[in-house]
Amino acid sequence: MLITNISEAKAQLSALVEKVMAGQEVVIGKAGKPVAKLVRYEWSEKPRRPGALKGKIKIADDFDELPSDIADAFGMVDK
Repeated sequence: MLITNISEAKAQLSALVEKVMAGQEVVIGKAGKPVAKLVRYEWSEKPRRPGALKGKIKIADDFDELPSDIADAFGMVDK
């Protein structure tokens, strides 16, 4: 793992990206503390399958009804 600071990373971004493409991780720090990590992007070749959660999610019957205490908190209830 390569550790660098922000100013070095700005100056050497292309070189750092090449290292990441080769499989190395790069940690970027600010004031001596790590704040970001560059890693190789891995994408899935597996296509999305719509409907994969069908039947596994239940929405309550009263989902669209706003509870009176919340409506009152938002000033939506006439007094």
